[in-house]
Amino acid sequence: MKRTARFQTWFISWSAALAISILRWTCRIKLHNDPRERLRREGRSYVYSILHAHQVAATIGAEPGTGAMVSRSADGQIIVPALKVIGCIPVRGSSRSKPGNDSKGGLPALDALVEHVQGGRPAILAVDGPRGPRSHVHKGISLLARESGAVVLNVVAVPTRRWTLHKAWDRMQIPKPFATIHAYFSTPLEPRDGEGLESFRQRIEASLRDLEHQHDPAEAGHSRPLAARDAA
Repeated sequence: MKRTARFQTWFISWSAALAISILRWTCRIKLHNDPRERLRREGRSYVYSILHAHQVAATIGAEPGTGAMVSRSADGQIIVPALKVIGCIPVRGSSRSKPGNDSKGGLPALDALVEHVQGGRPAILAVDGPRGPRSHVHKGISLLARESGAVVLNVVAVPTRRWTLHKAWDRMQIPKPFATIHAYFSTPLEPRDGEGLESFRQRIEASLRDLEHQHDPAEAGHSRPLAARDAA
């Protein structure tokens, strides 16, 4: 049984890697308001903040060497080959871990991402994952930016043609072959002097929500309003 389970995981993971490779070969990436060339000239490091729903589209266009946090679960293992095929570096762990309960390796993984970024390479986080609520930014991205000295680049990836998993909590999107993926960048964000993690997290969340509302309003409408969430 264990051998069968291992084979199934292997088969699914490499099938996913093949699918991602096909999408990367066939899809066109169009960038909007991309600040990275200026940041590189200034010697600034950066980390990408994306929605869980946009993971497939965003990773298709990721630059080689980008570090990506991946759960230690079986589901996490499935996407590792796909990340490696497109040149990303999987860092195993889970943002669901809490201090004193790090069974999924979240804190060591975050430390590893900090080292990765300080080494001159970007990292990417699905900031509302792995369980949502959709568009609710967790504090990991603000902590990663503060500890690594990087700026945060919110990115919304909008394919011209896509499949949407309507019953999934995040409404996961999968670009169709030969689609154009429009990647919209926010203005780079960084902590202000004396600003706490929560305040910085809120600014990242507001910016990311505004970006999706501007460029993909139909999907943005499925996110829980900030006022309603805060009142709950």
